[in-house]
Amino acid sequence: MNLKDEVSTRVKLSILAVGLLSFTGILIETSMNVTFPTLTKDLNVSLNTVQWLTTGYLLLTTIVMSTTAYVLKKFEPLKIFLFATLLCLIGSMICFLAPNFSVLLIGRLLQAIATGLSTPLMFNLIFEEIPVSKLGLYTGLAGVVISLAPALGPTYGGIINKIWTWREIFIGVVPLIILLAVIGWLSIKGKASGTQGISFDYLSVLGLAIIFSMILFTFNQAGSHSFLSKQFLIALIVNIAFIGIFVWYNHQSKRQLIDFSILKLPVLRLRLFSYFSLQFINIGLSFVLPIFAQTVLKLDSAQAGLMLLPGSLLGAILGPYAGHLYDQKGATMPLLISGFLITIGSAIFWFKSANLSLFSITIIYIVVRLGFNFGFGPSLSDGSMQVQGPQKSDQNSLFSMMQQYAGSLGTNVLSVVISATALTSDSNFKTVLGTKNDFFLLTILSCLVLISVIYVYFRYEKN
Repeated sequence: MNLKDEVSTRVKLSILAVGLLSFTGILIETSMNVTFPTLTKDLNVSLNTVQWLTTGYLLLTTIVMSTTAYVLKKFEPLKIFLFATLLCLIGSMICFLAPNFSVLLIGRLLQAIATGLSTPLMFNLIFEEIPVSKLGLYTGLAGVVISLAPALGPTYGGIINKIWTWREIFIGVVPLIILLAVIGWLSIKGKASGTQGISFDYLSVLGLAIIFSMILFTFNQAGSHSFLSKQFLIALIVNIAFIGIFVWYNHQSKRQLIDFSILKLPVLRLRLFSYFSLQFINIGLSFVLPIFAQTVLKLDSAQAGLMLLPGSLLGAILGPYAGHLYDQKGATMPLLISGFLITIGSAIFWFKSANLSLFSITIIYIVVRLGFNFGFGPSLSDGSMQVQGPQKSDQNSLFSMMQQYAGSLGTNVLSVVISATALTSDSNFKTVLGTKNDFFLLTILSCLVLISVIYVYFRYEKN
Protein backbone atom coordinates (compact mmCIF):
# COMPACT_ATOMS: atom_id res chain seq x y z
CA MET A 1 0.00 0.00 0.00
CA ASN A 2 1.23 3.48 -0.83
CA LEU A 3 2.15 5.27 2.41
CA LYS A 4 0.51 8.40 1.05
CA ASP A 5 -2.81 6.56 1.04
CA GLU A 6 -2.64 5.66 4.73
CA VAL A 7 -4.90 7.58 7.12
CA SER A 8 -3.39 8.42 10.51
CA THR A 9 -5.08 7.62 13.80
CA ARG A 10 -5.33 11.34 14.55
CA VAL A 11 -7.31 11.97 11.36
CA LYS A 12 -9.58 9.02 12.05
CA LEU A 13 -10.27 10.26 15.58
CA SER A 14 -10.96 13.81 14.37
CA ILE A 15 -13.52 12.57 11.84
CA LEU A 16 -15.01 10.24 14.47
CA ALA A 17 -15.44 13.08 16.98
CA VAL A 18 -17.15 15.43 14.54
CA GLY A 19 -19.18 12.62 12.99
CA LEU A 20 -20.54 11.43 16.33
CA LEU A 21 -21.44 15.01 17.27
CA SER A 22 -23.53 15.18 14.08
CA PHE A 23 -24.94 11.74 14.89
CA THR A 24 -25.98 12.98 18.33
CA GLY A 25 -27.79 16.00 16.90
CA ILE A 26 -29.70 13.93 14.33
CA LEU A 27 -30.47 11.22 16.90
CA ILE A 28 -32.06 13.73 19.28
CA GLU A 29 -34.00 15.31 16.42
CA THR A 30 -35.69 12.06 15.41
CA SER A 31 -36.04 10.88 19.03
CA MET A 32 -38.30 13.82 19.76
CA ASN A 33 -40.86 12.82 17.11
CA VAL A 34 -42.19 9.92 19.19
CA THR A 35 -42.60 12.15 22.26
CA PHE A 36 -44.97 14.67 20.65
CA PRO A 37 -48.16 13.20 22.18
CA THR A 38 -46.51 13.30 25.61
CA LEU A 39 -45.20 16.84 25.13
CA THR A 40 -48.63 18.20 24.20
CA LYS A 41 -49.89 17.05 27.60
CA ASP A 42 -46.82 17.91 29.69
CA LEU A 43 -46.34 21.39 28.20
CA ASN A 44 -50.04 22.09 27.53
CA VAL A 45 -49.59 23.02 23.85
CA SER A 46 -51.15 21.83 20.59
CA LEU A 47 -49.61 19.29 18.23
CA ASN A 48 -49.16 22.03 15.59
CA THR A 49 -47.10 24.01 18.12
CA VAL A 50 -45.01 21.01 19.21
CA GLN A 51 -44.11 20.24 15.59
CA TRP A 52 -42.01 23.41 15.55
CA LEU A 53 -39.47 21.47 17.60
CA THR A 54 -38.75 19.59 14.36
CA THR A 55 -39.67 22.18 11.73
CA GLY A 56 -37.77 25.01 13.45
CA TYR A 57 -34.81 22.73 14.09
CA LEU A 58 -34.57 21.62 10.46
CA LEU A 59 -34.98 25.14 9.08
CA LEU A 60 -32.30 26.63 11.32
CA THR A 61 -29.93 23.73 10.64
CA THR A 62 -30.37 24.28 6.91
CA ILE A 63 -29.77 28.02 7.21
CA VAL A 64 -26.64 27.51 9.35
CA MET A 65 -25.32 25.02 6.79
CA SER A 66 -25.70 27.69 4.12
CA THR A 67 -23.13 29.83 5.97
CA THR A 68 -20.49 27.14 6.36
CA ALA A 69 -18.83 27.76 2.99
CA TYR A 70 -17.69 31.06 4.54
CA VAL A 71 -17.33 29.83 8.13
CA LEU A 72 -15.04 26.93 7.16
CA LYS A 73 -12.74 29.38 5.38
CA LYS A 74 -12.86 31.94 8.19
CA PHE A 75 -12.27 29.81 11.29
CA GLU A 76 -10.00 26.91 12.19
CA PRO A 77 -11.70 23.46 12.32
CA LEU A 78 -11.01 23.00 16.04
CA LYS A 79 -12.62 26.32 16.97
CA ILE A 80 -15.74 25.46 14.95
CA PHE A 81 -15.94 22.02 16.55
CA LEU A 82 -15.54 23.27 20.13
CA PHE A 83 -18.14 25.99 19.54
CA ALA A 84 -20.59 23.43 18.11
CA THR A 85 -19.91 21.05 21.01
CA LEU A 86 -20.52 23.80 23.56
CA LEU A 87 -23.83 24.75 21.93
CA CYS A 88 -24.94 21.11 21.82
CA LEU A 89 -24.10 20.68 25.50
CA ILE A 90 -25.82 23.91 26.59
CA GLY A 91 -28.83 23.13 24.40
CA SER A 92 -29.15 19.65 25.93
CA MET A 93 -29.09 21.03 29.47
CA ILE A 94 -31.65 23.73 28.62
CA CYS A 95 -33.96 21.11 27.10
CA PHE A 96 -33.54 18.83 30.11
CA LEU A 97 -34.50 21.62 32.52
CA ALA A 98 -37.07 23.35 30.28
CA PRO A 99 -40.13 24.47 32.30
CA ASN A 100 -42.20 25.29 29.21
CA PHE A 101 -42.32 24.93 25.42
CA SER A 102 -40.56 28.24 24.66
CA VAL A 103 -37.48 27.32 26.68
CA LEU A 104 -37.47 23.81 25.15
CA LEU A 105 -37.55 25.35 21.67
CA ILE A 106 -34.61 27.63 22.51
CA GLY A 107 -32.58 24.60 23.56
CA ARG A 108 -33.48 22.77 20.35
CA LEU A 109 -32.45 25.77 18.24
CA LEU A 110 -29.04 25.87 19.93
CA GLN A 111 -28.66 22.19 19.04
CA ALA A 112 -29.70 23.02 15.47
CA ILE A 113 -26.78 25.45 15.17
CA ALA A 114 -24.43 22.75 16.48
CA THR A 115 -25.62 20.19 13.93
CA GLY A 116 -25.57 22.80 11.16
CA LEU A 117 -21.87 23.38 11.85
CA SER A 118 -20.71 19.86 12.67
CA THR A 119 -22.10 18.02 9.62
CA PRO A 120 -20.35 20.18 6.98
CA LEU A 121 -17.22 20.20 9.16
CA MET A 122 -17.20 16.38 9.13
CA PHE A 123 -17.25 16.28 5.34
CA ASN A 124 -14.73 19.12 5.10
CA LEU A 125 -12.25 17.14 7.21
CA ILE A 126 -12.79 14.15 4.91
CA PHE A 127 -12.27 16.19 1.74
CA GLU A 128 -9.19 17.93 3.17
CA GLU A 129 -7.38 15.05 4.92
CA ILE A 130 -8.45 11.80 3.25
CA PRO A 131 -6.53 10.69 0.11
CA VAL A 132 -8.53 10.50 -3.10
CA SER A 133 -8.10 6.72 -3.23
CA LYS A 134 -10.13 6.36 0.00
CA LEU A 135 -12.53 9.26 -0.44
CA GLY A 136 -15.49 7.04 -1.31
CA LEU A 137 -14.93 4.77 1.70
CA TYR A 138 -14.90 7.64 4.17
CA THR A 139 -17.85 9.48 2.65
CA GLY A 140 -19.67 6.15 2.85
CA LEU A 141 -18.86 5.96 6.55
CA ALA A 142 -20.02 9.55 6.96
CA GLY A 143 -23.23 8.64 5.17
CA VAL A 144 -23.83 6.07 7.90
CA VAL A 145 -23.96 8.95 10.39
CA ILE A 146 -26.64 10.73 8.40
CA SER A 147 -28.70 7.68 7.50
CA LEU A 148 -28.48 5.55 10.66
CA ALA A 149 -29.28 8.22 13.25
CA PRO A 150 -32.84 8.84 11.92
CA ALA A 151 -33.51 5.10 12.13
CA LEU A 152 -32.24 4.70 15.69
CA GLY A 153 -33.76 7.95 16.95
CA PRO A 154 -37.39 6.80 17.30
CA THR A 155 -36.27 3.59 19.02
CA TYR A 156 -34.01 5.48 21.45
CA GLY A 157 -36.64 8.15 22.13
CA GLY A 158 -39.46 5.64 22.53
CA ILE A 159 -37.55 3.48 25.01
CA ILE A 160 -36.29 6.41 27.09
CA ASN A 161 -39.72 8.07 27.12
CA LYS A 162 -41.37 4.82 28.21
CA ILE A 163 -38.86 3.96 30.96
CA TRP A 164 -38.28 7.52 32.25
CA THR A 165 -39.48 10.76 30.63
CA TRP A 166 -38.68 12.75 27.50
CA ARG A 167 -36.20 14.85 29.50
CA GLU A 168 -33.79 11.93 29.87
CA ILE A 169 -33.39 11.90 26.07
CA PHE A 170 -31.23 15.00 26.48
CA ILE A 171 -29.33 14.15 29.64
CA GLY A 172 -28.49 10.71 28.24
CA VAL A 173 -26.22 12.20 25.55
CA VAL A 174 -24.33 14.63 27.83
CA PRO A 175 -21.50 12.17 28.75
CA LEU A 176 -21.01 11.42 25.04
CA ILE A 177 -20.82 15.11 24.16
CA ILE A 178 -18.16 15.70 26.83
CA LEU A 179 -16.15 12.69 25.62
CA LEU A 180 -16.33 13.91 22.01
CA ALA A 181 -15.13 17.37 23.09
CA VAL A 182 -11.99 15.80 24.60
CA ILE A 183 -11.32 13.57 21.57
CA GLY A 184 -11.84 16.46 19.16
CA TRP A 185 -9.64 18.83 21.18
CA LEU A 186 -6.79 16.32 21.04
CA SER A 187 -7.15 15.28 17.38
CA ILE A 188 -8.58 18.05 15.22
CA LYS A 189 -5.91 20.10 13.46
CA GLY A 190 -5.75 22.35 10.44
CA LYS A 191 -5.83 25.99 9.47
CA ALA A 192 -8.52 28.12 7.92
CA SER A 193 -7.96 28.77 4.21
CA GLY A 194 -8.82 32.44 4.68
CA THR A 195 -11.50 34.81 3.43
CA GLN A 196 -9.34 37.42 1.72
CA GLY A 197 -11.43 39.32 -0.78
CA ILE A 198 -14.66 37.68 0.39
CA SER A 199 -17.32 39.51 2.42
CA PHE A 200 -20.00 37.58 4.26
CA ASP A 201 -23.38 38.02 2.61
CA TYR A 202 -25.98 38.57 5.34
CA LEU A 203 -28.70 39.36 2.80
CA SER A 204 -28.21 35.97 1.14
CA VAL A 205 -28.71 34.24 4.49
CA LEU A 206 -31.93 36.19 4.99
CA GLY A 207 -32.99 35.41 1.42
CA LEU A 208 -32.42 31.68 1.82
CA ALA A 209 -34.31 31.69 5.13
CA ILE A 210 -37.29 33.36 3.44
CA ILE A 211 -37.20 31.04 0.43
CA PHE A 212 -36.91 27.83 2.48
CA SER A 213 -39.74 28.96 4.76
CA MET A 214 -41.89 30.08 1.84
CA ILE A 215 -41.52 26.73 0.06
CA LEU A 216 -42.81 24.91 3.15
CA PHE A 217 -45.62 27.47 3.52
CA THR A 218 -46.56 27.05 -0.14
CA PHE A 219 -47.00 23.30 0.16
CA ASN A 220 -48.93 23.76 3.41
CA GLN A 221 -51.46 25.79 1.44
CA ALA A 222 -51.93 22.82 -0.87
CA GLY A 223 -52.52 20.56 2.12
CA SER A 224 -55.11 22.92 3.54
CA HIS A 225 -56.85 24.05 0.33
CA SER A 226 -55.70 21.61 -2.46
CA PHE A 227 -53.11 22.02 -5.22
CA LEU A 228 -55.63 23.82 -7.44
CA SER A 229 -56.63 26.41 -4.85
CA LYS A 230 -55.94 30.11 -5.28
CA GLN A 231 -54.08 30.10 -1.95
CA PHE A 232 -51.55 27.58 -3.26
CA LEU A 233 -51.18 29.31 -6.64
CA ILE A 234 -50.64 32.75 -5.04
CA ALA A 235 -48.07 31.35 -2.63
CA LEU A 236 -46.35 29.57 -5.54
CA ILE A 237 -46.13 32.78 -7.57
CA VAL A 238 -44.75 34.72 -4.60
CA ASN A 239 -42.19 31.98 -3.98
CA ILE A 240 -41.04 31.97 -7.62
CA ALA A 241 -40.69 35.75 -7.44
CA PHE A 242 -38.53 35.49 -4.29
CA ILE A 243 -36.32 32.88 -5.95
CA GLY A 244 -35.95 35.10 -9.03
CA ILE A 245 -34.93 38.07 -6.86
CA PHE A 246 -32.46 35.89 -4.96
CA VAL A 247 -30.84 34.62 -8.18
CA TRP A 248 -30.59 38.18 -9.53
CA TYR A 249 -29.10 39.47 -6.28
CA ASN A 250 -26.44 36.75 -6.13
CA HIS A 251 -25.50 37.45 -9.74
CA GLN A 252 -25.05 41.16 -8.98
CA SER A 253 -23.60 41.08 -5.46
CA LYS A 254 -19.88 41.24 -4.78
CA ARG A 255 -20.41 39.54 -1.43
CA GLN A 256 -20.50 35.77 -1.19
CA LEU A 257 -22.37 33.21 0.89
CA ILE A 258 -21.85 30.22 -1.39
CA ASP A 259 -20.15 30.30 -4.77
CA PHE A 260 -23.22 29.26 -6.74
CA SER A 261 -21.18 29.37 -9.95
CA ILE A 262 -20.20 25.75 -9.22
CA LEU A 263 -23.74 24.83 -10.30
CA LYS A 264 -22.63 25.60 -13.85
CA LEU A 265 -20.70 22.31 -13.71
CA PRO A 266 -23.19 19.81 -15.20
CA VAL A 267 -21.94 16.68 -13.42
CA LEU A 268 -21.89 18.43 -10.04
CA ARG A 269 -25.41 19.75 -10.68
CA LEU A 270 -26.75 16.27 -11.48
CA ARG A 271 -24.95 14.66 -8.53
CA LEU A 272 -26.53 17.29 -6.28
CA PHE A 273 -29.93 16.36 -7.72
CA SER A 274 -29.28 12.68 -6.90
CA TYR A 275 -28.01 13.52 -3.41
CA PHE A 276 -31.04 15.71 -2.66
CA SER A 277 -33.54 13.24 -4.14
CA LEU A 278 -32.14 10.24 -2.27
CA GLN A 279 -32.48 12.06 1.06
CA PHE A 280 -35.97 13.28 0.08
CA ILE A 281 -36.99 9.66 -0.55
CA ASN A 282 -35.20 8.38 2.55
CA ILE A 283 -36.74 10.80 5.06
CA GLY A 284 -40.07 10.87 3.22
CA LEU A 285 -40.53 7.10 3.51
CA SER A 286 -39.47 7.10 7.16
CA PHE A 287 -42.33 9.56 7.73
CA VAL A 288 -45.01 7.95 5.54
CA LEU A 289 -44.54 4.26 6.38
CA PRO A 290 -45.05 4.55 10.16
CA ILE A 291 -48.20 6.60 9.58
CA PHE A 292 -49.49 3.98 7.14
CA ALA A 293 -48.62 1.16 9.55
CA GLN A 294 -50.39 2.76 12.51
CA THR A 295 -53.41 4.14 10.65
CA VAL A 296 -54.13 1.39 8.12
CA LEU A 297 -52.50 -1.72 9.58
CA LYS A 298 -53.36 -0.73 13.18
CA LEU A 299 -49.85 -1.45 14.45
CA ASP A 300 -48.53 0.25 17.57
CA SER A 301 -45.76 2.85 17.49
CA ALA A 302 -43.08 0.37 18.56
CA GLN A 303 -43.92 -2.03 15.71
CA ALA A 304 -44.10 0.86 13.23
CA GLY A 305 -40.65 2.04 14.25
CA LEU A 306 -39.01 -1.38 14.41
CA MET A 307 -40.20 -2.41 10.93
CA LEU A 308 -37.80 0.17 9.46
CA LEU A 309 -34.83 -0.94 11.56
CA PRO A 310 -33.62 -3.95 9.47
CA GLY A 311 -33.43 -1.86 6.30
CA SER A 312 -31.68 0.99 8.09
CA LEU A 313 -29.09 -1.29 9.68
CA LEU A 314 -28.38 -3.24 6.49
CA GLY A 315 -28.14 0.01 4.53
CA ALA A 316 -25.72 1.47 7.06
CA ILE A 317 -23.52 -1.63 6.86
CA LEU A 318 -23.54 -1.37 3.06
CA GLY A 319 -22.56 2.33 3.00
CA PRO A 320 -18.79 1.85 3.40
CA TYR A 321 -18.81 -0.94 0.77
CA ALA A 322 -20.59 1.37 -1.68
CA GLY A 323 -17.87 3.94 -0.99
CA HIS A 324 -15.16 1.34 -1.57
CA LEU A 325 -16.86 0.37 -4.84
CA TYR A 326 -16.76 4.03 -5.87
CA ASP A 327 -13.03 4.17 -5.08
CA GLN A 328 -12.38 1.08 -7.21
CA LYS A 329 -14.85 1.47 -10.10
CA GLY A 330 -15.93 5.10 -10.15
CA ALA A 331 -19.39 6.59 -9.66
CA THR A 332 -21.41 4.92 -12.41
CA MET A 333 -21.68 1.38 -11.00
CA PRO A 334 -22.82 2.22 -7.43
CA LEU A 335 -25.13 4.97 -8.69
CA LEU A 336 -26.73 2.67 -11.27
CA ILE A 337 -27.33 0.04 -8.60
CA SER A 338 -28.77 2.76 -6.37
CA GLY A 339 -31.09 4.06 -9.08
CA PHE A 340 -32.40 0.62 -9.97
CA LEU A 341 -33.01 -0.43 -6.36
CA ILE A 342 -34.83 2.70 -5.23
CA THR A 343 -36.93 2.74 -8.41
CA ILE A 344 -37.89 -0.93 -8.00
CA GLY A 345 -38.62 -0.48 -4.29
CA SER A 346 -40.69 2.68 -4.73
CA ALA A 347 -42.62 1.13 -7.63
CA ILE A 348 -43.46 -1.98 -5.58
CA PHE A 349 -44.69 0.25 -2.74
CA TRP A 350 -46.90 2.05 -5.29
CA PHE A 351 -48.32 -1.06 -6.96
CA LYS A 352 -48.84 -2.96 -3.69
CA SER A 353 -50.02 -0.05 -1.54
CA ALA A 354 -53.47 -1.58 -0.96
CA ASN A 355 -52.03 -4.95 0.12
CA LEU A 356 -49.05 -4.04 2.24
CA SER A 357 -48.33 -5.89 5.49
CA LEU A 358 -45.76 -5.51 8.25
CA PHE A 359 -43.57 -8.16 6.62
CA SER A 360 -43.85 -6.81 3.07
CA ILE A 361 -43.10 -3.24 4.17
CA THR A 362 -40.00 -4.46 6.02
CA ILE A 363 -38.70 -6.37 2.97
CA ILE A 364 -39.44 -3.63 0.41
CA TYR A 365 -37.93 -1.00 2.69
CA ILE A 366 -34.72 -3.04 2.82
CA VAL A 367 -34.53 -2.80 -1.00
CA VAL A 368 -35.04 0.98 -0.90
CA ARG A 369 -32.52 1.50 1.89
CA LEU A 370 -29.88 -0.55 0.08
CA GLY A 371 -30.50 1.64 -2.95
CA PHE A 372 -30.22 4.77 -0.85
CA ASN A 373 -26.89 3.80 0.70
CA PHE A 374 -25.45 2.63 -2.65
CA GLY A 375 -25.96 6.13 -4.02
CA PHE A 376 -25.83 8.61 -1.15
CA GLY A 377 -22.09 8.61 -0.42
CA PRO A 378 -20.92 8.18 -4.04
CA SER A 379 -23.10 11.13 -5.15
CA LEU A 380 -21.34 13.35 -2.63
CA SER A 381 -17.89 11.93 -3.41
CA ASP A 382 -18.29 12.43 -7.15
CA GLY A 383 -19.68 15.92 -6.61
CA SER A 384 -16.60 16.84 -4.60
CA MET A 385 -14.33 15.63 -7.42
CA GLN A 386 -15.78 18.25 -9.77
CA VAL A 387 -14.22 21.20 -7.89
CA GLN A 388 -10.79 22.09 -6.55
CA GLY A 389 -9.27 24.35 -3.90
CA PRO A 390 -11.49 26.82 -2.02
CA GLN A 391 -14.54 25.72 -4.01
CA LYS A 392 -14.46 22.46 -2.03
CA SER A 393 -15.96 24.38 0.90
CA ASP A 394 -18.68 25.79 -1.34
CA GLN A 395 -19.54 22.35 -2.70
CA ASN A 396 -19.55 20.87 0.81
CA SER A 397 -21.80 23.62 2.16
CA LEU A 398 -24.20 23.41 -0.78
CA PHE A 399 -24.56 19.62 -0.59
CA SER A 400 -24.94 19.66 3.22
CA MET A 401 -27.54 22.42 3.07
CA MET A 402 -29.61 20.73 0.38
CA GLN A 403 -29.36 17.34 2.07
CA GLN A 404 -30.74 18.81 5.26
CA TYR A 405 -33.51 20.68 3.49
CA ALA A 406 -34.41 17.54 1.51
CA GLY A 407 -35.45 15.89 4.76
CA SER A 408 -37.59 18.83 5.78
CA LEU A 409 -39.16 19.19 2.35
CA GLY A 410 -39.70 15.44 1.95
CA THR A 411 -41.66 15.25 5.20
CA ASN A 412 -43.61 18.38 4.34
CA VAL A 413 -44.54 17.45 0.76
CA LEU A 414 -45.55 13.88 1.48
CA SER A 415 -47.69 14.91 4.45
CA VAL A 416 -49.32 17.58 2.29
CA VAL A 417 -50.13 15.01 -0.42
CA ILE A 418 -51.98 12.92 2.17
CA SER A 419 -53.81 16.00 3.47
CA ALA A 420 -54.70 17.20 -0.04
CA THR A 421 -56.01 13.72 -0.95
CA ALA A 422 -58.23 13.79 2.13
CA LEU A 423 -59.95 16.91 0.76
CA THR A 424 -61.28 14.98 -2.24
CA SER A 425 -61.84 11.48 -0.83
CA ASP A 426 -63.74 9.64 1.87
CA SER A 427 -61.92 10.08 5.15
CA ASN A 428 -61.90 6.30 5.71
CA PHE A 429 -59.63 5.85 2.69
CA LYS A 430 -57.63 9.10 2.79
CA THR A 431 -54.49 7.56 4.26
CA VAL A 432 -54.48 4.66 1.78
CA LEU A 433 -55.05 6.92 -1.23
CA GLY A 434 -52.72 9.64 0.03
CA THR A 435 -49.96 7.13 0.69
CA LYS A 436 -50.44 5.59 -2.75
CA ASN A 437 -50.02 9.06 -4.26
CA ASP A 438 -46.87 9.55 -2.17
CA PHE A 439 -45.45 6.27 -3.45
CA PHE A 440 -46.20 7.34 -7.03
CA LEU A 441 -44.39 10.64 -6.47
CA LEU A 442 -41.36 8.85 -5.04
CA THR A 443 -41.36 6.39 -7.96
CA ILE A 444 -41.21 9.26 -10.44
CA LEU A 445 -38.41 10.92 -8.48
CA SER A 446 -36.49 7.62 -8.33
CA CYS A 447 -36.80 7.24 -12.12
CA LEU A 448 -35.40 10.75 -12.58
CA VAL A 449 -32.42 9.86 -10.38
CA LEU A 450 -31.75 6.78 -12.50
CA ILE A 451 -32.09 8.77 -15.73
CA SER A 452 -29.62 11.39 -14.45
CA VAL A 453 -27.02 8.68 -13.74
CA ILE A 454 -27.43 7.15 -17.20
CA TYR A 455 -27.25 10.60 -18.81
CA VAL A 456 -23.98 11.49 -17.03
CA TYR A 457 -22.44 8.19 -18.08
CA PHE A 458 -23.23 8.51 -21.79
CA ARG A 459 -22.72 12.27 -21.98
CA TYR A 460 -19.58 12.78 -19.87
CA GLU A 461 -17.97 9.51 -18.79
CA LYS A 462 -18.21 6.91 -21.55
CA ASN A 463 -15.75 8.69 -23.79
